[in-house]
Amino acid sequence: MSRQKIALFWFRRDLRLQDNAGLYHALRSGYPVLPFFLFDRHILDPLEDKRDRRLEFIHQVLGELQEELKEKGSTLLVKYGYPEGTWQQLLEDYAIAEVYTNHDYEPYAQERDKKIEALLRERGIAFKTYKDQVIFEKDEILTTQHKPYTVFTPYSRAWKQKAKDPFYVKSYPTEKYFRHFLSATSEPLPTLEALGFEASGEPFPKKVLRREMLEKYHDLRNYPAAPGTSRLSVHLRFGTVSIRELARKGEAHSSTWLNELIWRDFYQQILWNFPHVGEGKAFRPEYDRIRWRNHEEEFQKWCEGRTGFPIVDAGMRQLNATGYMHNRVRMITASFLIKDLLVDWRWGEAYFAAKLLDYDLAANNGGWQWAAGSGTDAAPYFRIFNPTSQAQKFDPQQKYLRDWIPELNSLDYPPPMVDHAQARERCLKAYKAALGKE
Repeated sequence: MSRQKIALFWFRRDLRLQDNAGLYHALRSGYPVLPFFLFDRHILDPLEDKRDRRLEFIHQVLGELQEELKEKGSTLLVKYGYPEGTWQQLLEDYAIAEVYTNHDYEPYAQERDKKIEALLRERGIAFKTYKDQVIFEKDEILTTQHKPYTVFTPYSRAWKQKAKDPFYVKSYPTEKYFRHFLSATSEPLPTLEALGFEASGEPFPKKVLRREMLEKYHDLRNYPAAPGTSRLSVHLRFGTVSIRELARKGEAHSSTWLNELIWRDFYQQILWNFPHVGEGKAFRPEYDRIRWRNHEEEFQKWCEGRTGFPIVDAGMRQLNATGYMHNRVRMITASFLIKDLLVDWRWGEAYFAAKLLDYDLAANNGGWQWAAGSGTDAAPYFRIFNPTSQAQKFDPQQKYLRDWIPELNSLDYPPPMVDHAQARERCLKAYKAALGKE
């Protein structure tokens, strides 16, 4: 291996060359930059589905990145292994002067980065990380008492006020420095099969944000049969698009859509400031006293989309088949599992974590705790979605239902597994007992 001193840029949740904070700083470091990605076995080994669509998406994007770098006379170094062992090998193979990457706020990532930083420090190598996947992070937005916000609406007002400074949504002009990539022969990526996985071949949502969609977003976003959402969530999750670019477009064309980006920032700062939520605990500790029924057979029916409530079943079937579920339907299916079946929200959170193409710990946890009433900015515990009226309101022509339940209105479709009114009363009783409201 070459002993030329280099800077190494570590891709994680930022799989793009354009407007990438850490990559920008690496390219300006004065060292040739070698881009690097690690297929982390700590993450991959526990995945039971060997056709995991997220891995297929990452692999596809890495192939595109490799082609981009090849055109620039460089390469993407891709490894498969455990972080510490891989980094020890990298330090033997290359004369690494500095390491650059972007912040990751999840508990595992924090632990991993501390170990790698310590390993590098022993060799006198700087580990430099930057904010990239959010507009505001950690303690950048605080109340007048200098505490983190725990309610979304005042947080969003403070967010918008601070974002009036164009500095925060300005792109990093990485393309000015592409000549600073390390000159190297392009290396082949490990195949999915070599990683122990296989491709489904199904297409992924396109990385396109249409102005027409933004302008109609406020009116159409709650209707799952309408093309009313951007479908960019997987691209945001893995950083194939820039949050700064999207925020500028939201500011220009749709305050409602911009709010969805602000929710992402909000939940990331909750995860950072209240790490117990990432450890499987309720944001509001008193909600951990709820006595859940946790009926496994009923949970399985929910997972498979066989509850007898069409909007719930359509959502679960869409999730199982595609790795995606419309956001309104996510709220309805979560409410049904928690409130109608009295199943611990953590069961649903874990199922979504295994299935969602756009799975993000902070947002997934935040959404499930919102549905349970145990989280931040939570709906009152007594607000319970009626799945039948939700379907009538948001899918009045049953287009979404028929797309996913071909046997709807036939004898093959199961009857409702619970009486919603009775389930609602059972839920209220359990919540009141746990929260001391009887």
